[in-house]
Amino acid sequence: MQIWTGLGNPGPKYALHRHNVGFMALDVIAEMHGFGPEQKKFQGWVKEGRIGSEKILLLKPATFMNESGRSVGEAMRFYKLELNALTVFHDELDLAPFKVKVKHGGGHAGHNGLRSIDRHLGADFRRVRLGIGHPGHKDQVNSYVLGNYAKAEQDDLIEMLGAIGAEAKWLAEGNDPRFMSDVALRQQA
Repeated sequence: MQIWTGLGNPGPKYALHRHNVGFMALDVIAEMHGFGPEQKKFQGWVKEGRIGSEKILLLKPATFMNESGRSVGEAMRFYKLELNALTVFHDELDLAPFKVKVKHGGGHAGHNGLRSIDRHLGADFRRVRLGIGHPGHKDQVNSYVLGNYAKAEQDDLIEMLGAIGAEAKWLAEGNDPRFMSDVALRQQA
């Protein structure tokens, strides 16, 4: 079993924030792969399903970004899983908008959701980094990540999320290079 966690903040006022793109990715994956109904568990919302032969639990923590590790830690302990079973989808300032990269381990680069998971579980988990770009100055970061995607960005956002959902089978199989390559190819089409 794998746990795929999307990072975001709960509630409708945050729904289209750049900081919530991890939640958006899980919603698209669940829809495209016919996951079951949403349930309240592990201080968050979960949907269970399969991608190929892999059983996957999609988890959206309801703890707000800064406490994501509480929710993720509870789910990991319940299923007695090691960190290699965890994949976290999150917004990434240091990637160009709509670029998708996967990496294992690393620092949190000031991302409070990653910082919380690191604190509760350690840093050696897989991350799907969803590029949001940088606003240009560090004083603008907070309002930028907590701002909605612009209307002009909607098509690119939909395209990125659709590519992630369509190519999720490669993530499930652990073929990160193929996932990144095929997502990029879909975005160029």
